[in-house]
Amino acid sequence: MTHERVDEPLVPLLFSRLVDDAGLFPPEELAMGAALRRHLEDAETGNPVLSGRFVCPAARLGELRRELGDEDGLELSLIVSPLSSEQVAAACAAVGDDPRLELVGIEGPFAGSLPEVPEGLPLFVELPVAGGWEPGLEQVADASRHVKIRCGGLRAELFPTPSELAALVHACSDRGVAFKATAGLHHAVRHEDPATGFRHHGFVNLAVAAARAVAGASVGEVASALENEKAASLAGEAAAVSPGLAGRARRLFVSYGSCSTSEPVEDLLRLGLLVPAEPGSRP
Repeated sequence: MTHERVDEPLVPLLFSRLVDDAGLFPPEELAMGAALRRHLEDAETGNPVLSGRFVCPAARLGELRRELGDEDGLELSLIVSPLSSEQVAAACAAVGDDPRLELVGIEGPFAGSLPEVPEGLPLFVELPVAGGWEPGLEQVADASRHVKIRCGGLRAELFPTPSELAALVHACSDRGVAFKATAGLHHAVRHEDPATGFRHHGFVNLAVAAARAVAGASVGEVASALENEKAASLAGEAAAVSPGLAGRARRLFVSYGSCSTSEPVEDLLRLGLLVPAEPGSRP
């Protein structure tokens, strides 16, 4: 099935290629076939907010390869757990002999030491946001690797407070360590989920927090950005970020994984942070 590429909205640099496709994960938790179909349709129709990266556990590589068509192709970020040199080597070997797959990243929880990865392949190491991340961050910084930050989950204790999240974001900025985020960032603005009572961080809050961090703000000022639940003021600050500052912010905050690939775009449009393309504006 083919799709005509739609006119793309104009997207600020702060949100360009921000959203990794994590459709396999809760709460969406699509079956592999459905997740791949959605991802490939997104790739054909196109939206500059989406990164084009598909996040998949290494343990499900066989299932992914069975579901992927002969003519399909994926930019693949693999979650490897335990994050060891042996497991990374096995995952890379499994991907390397399949021309349909381009491995663009390895992710996994910190296990006390960093694994060896092929030269030039980004490694994102998940650190404990609530505390105790300092030794891991020092190893990551010394090895010129990256951090993965968990912003939520299926239990209340998996949601870091704004202060906890701000401390790690600020430390990453100080050390020149890029990070990606995962889990809990279901909408643009910080909010309470009426079904669970969990307070979710917003991805626009996190982008603004990253911009403040690279501009030299204090930990408290970064936390204040994460706490902001006023959509108009948050959107106003995001819109006012200059291209230069946005570029620096995005070198810090690389992307985040979202189980939905439509809701982030819809939220940005509602906030006025995307400019819808006029029909027929593309050649």
